[in-house]
Amino acid sequence: MSLKLKLIISLILIALGVATRLLPHFWNFTPIAAIALFAGVYLNRRTAVILPLAAMLTGDLLIGFYAWPIMISVYGSFILTGLIGSMVKKQKSFETILAATIFSSVLFYLITNYAVWQFSPWYEKSFAGLIESYTLALPFFRATLIGDLFYVGVFFGSYELVKLLMLGKLNFTQKSRKIAKIS
Repeated sequence: MSLKLKLIISLILIALGVATRLLPHFWNFTPIAAIALFAGVYLNRRTAVILPLAAMLTGDLLIGFYAWPIMISVYGSFILTGLIGSMVKKQKSFETILAATIFSSVLFYLITNYAVWQFSPWYEKSFAGLIESYTLALPFFRATLIGDLFYVGVFFGSYELVKLLMLGKLNFTQKSRKIAKIS
């Protein structure tokens, strides 16, 4: 992949990440983790770290910042997701991408809700408070998981489809002519 194409893809992904955070959406139903995984698999490790952070930071500049320890846990979770994507690159398959997506969603849930419990005044600083934090966050986890699966499917599926079309392995015109001759 050329440097120019990588740059174009990167800018599109950042813009999409920012736009989906600014537009009305279900809580946590954004493409940030999918951007990190995609960049890790198709671009490179450094880009897999930079893209989700650029999208998050740009969005936070417009939306507003929140408690730094919690913010660091969110950003850190996306860094880990990008690194997971770069590990998947070596054994890319439907199964490894699906597993990485689910693992990244779970990791985000565990890390960020621990940080909310630890650094916010909302929960008692006890094991019961930690469990309450995780329990009350289950609806957000569901949206995170569904969003991650959706956007990973869109990004990876679109990229692979375009790649097949560019390589000529999927030629709709040629196949439709064959079908028309048969009928």
